[in-house]
Amino acid sequence: MQALFHVAVAGCLCAATVYTGIFEGVFVQVGYEHYAEVPVAGLPAFLAMPFNSLVNLGYVLLGVYWLRRNSEMGRASYLEAVFAGMALLYGPVQWLRIWTQMHSAAVLDQWLTLPIFAWPLAWCFYLDRGWKPWLFLSIECLSLASYGLALLHPHGFEATLGVHVVATVGQRLDLRAQRQYGSTSSATYLALGVFSCLGFMVLKLCDHQLTRWHLFQYLTGHFWSKVCDVLQFHFAFLFLTNLSTCQRLHPERKTH
Repeated sequence: MQALFHVAVAGCLCAATVYTGIFEGVFVQVGYEHYAEVPVAGLPAFLAMPFNSLVNLGYVLLGVYWLRRNSEMGRASYLEAVFAGMALLYGPVQWLRIWTQMHSAAVLDQWLTLPIFAWPLAWCFYLDRGWKPWLFLSIECLSLASYGLALLHPHGFEATLGVHVVATVGQRLDLRAQRQYGSTSSATYLALGVFSCLGFMVLKLCDHQLTRWHLFQYLTGHFWSKVCDVLQFHFAFLFLTNLSTCQRLHPERKTH
């Protein structure tokens, strides 16, 4: 599929860029001490933290599910397939970070997070303005370029990620297509997506602090943050495909 090819090429270019060493100055947390889950002695390195490792299969399963389900037609189908391809790519990249605890893997994980958050923004623009591939490409390139802020400040990544989250959520809330075609279902998907996004951020930041509660001693905050991340992926799919389908079924009401 063309969409998967584009995702694969972009992912390879990002990986090649990282391994040139251009981001050596980026501050990232590397080492098991930054995770609340205790490594299990005797397990191979790729499963040293079994729960934090295996949870990344959720992204792969999600990507496969949406690729197989792909119910969109025409250009919307491409947007959906790209998003699914991003999920397929992101799971192994995060697992690689957990497995190797290498600086380069951590940087690649952070960097790829940004265009993934930016893609729903591009999809929202499609719903409001129609097919504008150069606009979508510009959004993704700007998103990738924004990682340069991580070179300027130790918390540059967190800052640019916050901007991505606000921009994406804000665009969904202001979406003309939602006002035109929105239903209780789409509003529910949007609310659940925002709630999952908040869970993703809070649980990850509070990974160590949450271990005082029994619930988070084995399945830690980091693990549950990844569950929330997979869920926000899923609810973004549901929200955007719901509106895309409504536009296709009611073309006379298009806003562009």
